[in-house]
This record gives sequence, structure tokens and C-alpha cells, in this order.
Amino acid sequence: MKCTGAKIVIECLAERGVDTVFGYPGGTILNIYDELYKNSDRIRHILTAHEQGAAHAADGYARSTGKVGVVLATSGPGCTNLVTGIATAYMDSVPMVAITCNVPTNLLGKDSFQEVDITGITMSITKHNYIVRDVSRLAEVMREAFDIAVTGRPGPVLIDIPKDVTAAVTEWEGESRHEVSARVERNRAKNPVPTEEQLAAVAETLSAAKRPFFYAGGGVIISEASAELRALAERLNAPVSLSLMGKSAFPFNHPLNTGMIGMHGTKASNAAANECDLLVAIGARFSDRVISDPAKFARHARVVHIDIDPAEINKNIPSAASLNGDLKLVLAELSKRVAVRARDEWNERVDELKTHVPAMYSKKTALHPKFVLEHIHERLGDDAIITTEVGQHQMWTAQFYPFVKPRTFLTSGGLGTMGYGTGAAMGAQTGNPDRQVVHIAGDGSFRMNLNELATISYYDMPIVIVVANNGTLGMVRQWQTLFYGKRYSSTTLDRPPDFVKLADAFGIRGFRATNESEFREAFNAAVSVRKPALIDCYMDIDEKVLPMVPAGKPIDELLLDAEG
Repeated sequence: MKCTGAKIVIECLAERGVDTVFGYPGGTILNIYDELYKNSDRIRHILTAHEQGAAHAADGYARSTGKVGVVLATSGPGCTNLVTGIATAYMDSVPMVAITCNVPTNLLGKDSFQEVDITGITMSITKHNYIVRDVSRLAEVMREAFDIAVTGRPGPVLIDIPKDVTAAVTEWEGESRHEVSARVERNRAKNPVPTEEQLAAVAETLSAAKRPFFYAGGGVIISEASAELRALAERLNAPVSLSLMGKSAFPFNHPLNTGMIGMHGTKASNAAANECDLLVAIGARFSDRVISDPAKFARHARVVHIDIDPAEINKNIPSAASLNGDLKLVLAELSKRVAVRARDEWNERVDELKTHVPAMYSKKTALHPKFVLEHIHERLGDDAIITTEVGQHQMWTAQFYPFVKPRTFLTSGGLGTMGYGTGAAMGAQTGNPDRQVVHIAGDGSFRMNLNELATISYYDMPIVIVVANNGTLGMVRQWQTLFYGKRYSSTTLDRPPDFVKLADAFGIRGFRATNESEFREAFNAAVSVRKPALIDCYMDIDEKVLPMVPAGKPIDELLLDAEG
């Protein structure tokens, strides 16, 4: 049948089971928004306050559900406002399709009103991008974009469509549910699969290790391989450390869990990485925030790297052996082949290392982050979804919140995007309407995108926002305290707004907490009804994130306590 380009966009979204999109309209994308209006019973549109918030919402939707997040924006400033959100998704391997519209084809390249080369701008932060100048290619591009977003290592794909192409008419034939399923299976079949010889060799290496140690990352969550990771770790009695992105991949309360590894990792994880004889990296990319000094990382160990992306292998740390493939498949196959290893002196050594924790973990202040995070979990259990911004509160959440289930911790790891979490919370709540979403924010980060309180209020999203308000850009201040002679250049936030009054202005319940009893009362009131709420939590301006590895030092030379 004959369809406009705009209708083809909507029909292709429906084909792939897209039920929600996030965005902000404008002149060049009006034809698509008109079709959305006509199809509002099939696809829900969430109008955000800003395009960056829409991009982060699509990201949070994708991370929390495992589905592809979709975001829409118009040309010029509309699409450039997506750039930070697209880069955030790219760095953390989040499947997203961004659909932007540009000026008509006859105006491209002429510095027309609100024209930018968004495909050129986003080339380095997308898995692939397109500008569709011919409506007859639009359906093919839409389908291919979704395929690319989810095949292999996931990531964002951008489709830019000139306005006249959205209005043009062409013959179009939809794909049946069976055809879509077949396409998905064909894409899955494109994933690399290790050979029997490769699997056997790595299994032999794992079985021979005396002091095996796992370093698991976000790839475990993406590939839905948490159960397989646990099974392999238990067969080998291998301690398991987690990157920031891998925090919910392995249960916090499992006896083999050693906690986070890297700059703000635990003594157990960081020391074990340099005491083990075999370090197995699983769905992790050896970020500089994990390895610090590469010459001194895992210096007594052979390294085995397992990842779906061959480009990551031997990129930052050389490996003695590697397996390239889907973690869910690879870990299951390894579990069949490795010998069972009994608990021994290595496990006892790691357990002893676990007892080395900073004194600040038991420090008593009026309102300590450890108390706040532990109370949230105590009140909500394991199913709540936690989002964060970036900074001290992010690290406190990673250190203190006892994550047990995958896809319950959403944070910007690779790009470190302040302003990410509010949008991500909106996406997570939209994709999981029956679950409780709690957004942990720093007062500095929260200022970045607090305009999205309008979106949360309008759609009555029952998100609880907990602002860790220490009146400073806390992580930067911490560095200034330790390494810059306490010269607090441009980090003290002695300025408005009053977050409780701000919440009230947006029609959101606001609470203030200055001590434990006030926080307990405020949080319990906030979650007692399914309505949005904000809790402004006053914390000590000099509360620190510890442990900490000073920049460039080996990760086992970490500060457990620091003065200042």
C-alpha cells in the first residue's frame, strides 16, 4: 500500500513492538508527530522538558527493560540537544534509536534555518547513523537501525530524515510478526561463537588456576548472563569483583562477591586483582577507572578476556587467552567444561581482605549516606530500580546499596554524565510502571536537568528523588581537599534553589531531612502512596568517598581513610 514517510516510521516502530517513545516536537518533525497523534492508541509519546531529558529517558527505558529505547527530536538545536544522551548510551552500550528530522533535501548544505549535519556530529558516538534522502529506502533503514542497535554489542543508532521525505509517498509492505522474529533470530546468529578448541583451552586454564578471580562488567547484564556467571563462579569458587556498570550482575549478598573494583573499589577486590594467578574479565573493558596504572594491574596473573566485542580484547590490557562471543552462551559452555574447585586458602585470604573497610563506613553523622541507602533497600527490597547522577552520591550508591537483581542500577559509567539520572528514572518508571523507582541525586548534578520535574509531575510518575545535598560539587571538592591544598575553586554551591520549594512549584511532594529519624519518616511517607516525591537530604560537606586510589597509583595502593 502507499504510505507517507511519516507513516512508515510509525509502522516500523509498531513492527518492532515499540510501545513508548520520548521526545520533543519541532518544525521539521511535525509530519511524524502528526502520525503519532493518529496512532496514540498504539504508541505512547512522553513529552519531556528538554531533548536531553528525552534521550536519557530512552536510555533508562532500555537499560531497565532490555528493549530498544526510542527518542525523537527536530532539526538544529533539537537534535544537538540529544548529543550528550546519545554519547552516554554509546559509552555504556545501550540499545537506542534516535530519530531526527532535518530541513528539506533541497535546503541541505545551504546553512538553512535550524540545519545541522547531525550525522556528521554523531558519527563517533553511534554504532551507525543514516540520512535518508529517498522515501523508498526508509523502511529498510528503520529495520536495519533496530537490528544494528541490538546485534552484538548494543548501542545507539541515529536516523536523520529530511522533512520532505516524511511527506513523500511510496509503496510500503509491512513485516509480519513471524518475519520480525525471523529477523531477530538471524541477527542473533551473527554473534560470534567460540570454537570447541577455544572453549576447551580456556576451560583448562580456569580449571588449573590456584587463585582464580573474576572481574565482571556491564556486558553480563546486557547479555542476561547473571545466572550463568553465578554458576561458573560457584563451580570454581572464584571470588567475583564488579565494575560500576556490572554492579547488579552478581548478588551483593553472595559470599563470593568482593564488591566493586577500581578507583573506589573495595580492598578485597583491588588487592585480590593483584594477588590472583588468573584474572578473568567478563563483559568488561578494563576502563582506566578500574585498572589505574596498567603496568601494575593484575601483575601476577594470566588474563583471560571474554567479551562479545573483539575490539575490546587486548585494547587496554593484554590477555593470555580470550573468547569472543555472547556471554550467556560462553559462560554456560565453560561451566560444562571446568573442574569443580573446592574452597581453600585463597578464599580464606579474600574473606580476610573483606574485613578491611574504611572507618567512615561506621562514622556517625547526623545523616550518613550509608544509612540513607541501606534504609531505602530495607524499606523497598530487591525489586526497586535505583538511578543516579554522577559524583559522590553515585559512588556511595555503588558501595552501600545491596543490589541483588540485574537491571536495578542505572548510572552513567563511561561518559560520567551529570544530569543523566532524572531522565533515566523517567524512562525506567515508564518501562516498569508497577515497580518503585528511586533516583539518588547530588545537588550539583540535579541542577543540570531539574526541569524534568515538570515531566514527572505531569505524567504523575511515582519516582522518589533523594537529593544528597552537601552544598558542593562533592567529588571535585574531595580531590581539592586531598590534592589541591583545600583550594575550593568554584565547587561550593551556596546558592538557590530550595529543592523542597521547587518540588512544590511543580506540584510534587517535598520533604526535608537533616537526620536519620527525619529521613526515615520522610522516605516512608514518600513511598506510602504512588505519587512523585522529593526528599532534600542535608549531608556533611566534607563527607568522602572511600576507599580511593589516587590517580596513576596501582589499585592495591588505596586510601582507606583520609584526613581533611
